[in-house]
Amino acid sequence: MEYYVGLDVSLRSCALCIVDNKGKVHLERELPCEITDIVECLVRFGYPIERIGFEAGAMSQHLFFGLQGEGFDVVCMEARQVSAALSAMRNKTDRTDAKGIAQILRTGWFSHVHMKSREAHGMRALLSTRKALLNKTIDLANEVRGLLKVFGIRLPKTVKHGTFDDVVRPMIEIDDVLAYALVPLLDARAVLYQHFLELDRRVKRAASHDEVCMRMMTVPGVGPIVALTFKAAIDDPTRFKRSRTVGAHFGLTPRRYQSGEHDNPGRISKAGDRDVRAALYAAANALLMRTMTGSQIKSWGMRLMRTKGRRRAVVAVARKLAVLLHRMWIDGSEFRQEQVGGTA
Repeated sequence: MEYYVGLDVSLRSCALCIVDNKGKVHLERELPCEITDIVECLVRFGYPIERIGFEAGAMSQHLFFGLQGEGFDVVCMEARQVSAALSAMRNKTDRTDAKGIAQILRTGWFSHVHMKSREAHGMRALLSTRKALLNKTIDLANEVRGLLKVFGIRLPKTVKHGTFDDVVRPMIEIDDVLAYALVPLLDARAVLYQHFLELDRRVKRAASHDEVCMRMMTVPGVGPIVALTFKAAIDDPTRFKRSRTVGAHFGLTPRRYQSGEHDNPGRISKAGDRDVRAALYAAANALLMRTMTGSQIKSWGMRLMRTKGRRRAVVAVARKLAVLLHRMWIDGSEFRQEQVGGTA
């Protein structure tokens, strides 16, 4: 008899359900979301476990490698697919969700989610903290702009981050009321901006010391942020059998609804990592709008822009960049302009 374990995981607790290969429930428990408690419960069960499954979430990394280290066969399942299957159940509780996950695991109707390495997560953490500090810096600058408008002071439309303090501080220091209220905002923004610059230097240093990122940056429009974001999201390039599927993995291919006489292609699916999709879109936009060097991929994108419009052309080029970067990573090659036309 084969036994399958479904886990419905929350931040501090998890619901556990064990079913056999015929779907019969043998054990249901509410446990703390700790590796030792889960392993102890499975050992007390007394029968060998075929597989443990749970849907992707914030605790997936911790549970996957922890239970795998204890010798169990662990599967992390795609959350959207699990949610669609569980929506057919009458009541939604942690207990019924764990039971449903165990049944999904037993039937095999699920998609595996790749568990990224610690190095990839560290790289993503560095990129996320850099982005968070930049967003907070912009928010404080916009807050200062809005408060100054009340007093009739209108800042120029474009002020660079590095010169914002030099432009604004002399304006408010001549007025005691403004200085009393806004100088702390400027001081906080200046500290955040200095930390952002330090993280930005770390990101660029990490990209310059990475051989894969240096090869990716030979592509026009691809800089250290895009290269590191793409590399951290892929983690293991061999998990994609074909480079063509990378664009679909990051939601850059159109949805399709086909039934009977209806066949309606829609907008892009926007599945997968939003940060990677945004980075590829920014790289494609820079390639088409800012890069002066000519290339076949740019010429192809400009032809699409004339016939399909700017937004569709940028998305198409972003999809081609995803395919190109993955193929360069697999082949260990650099960007060659004369061979780009038929890549995607």
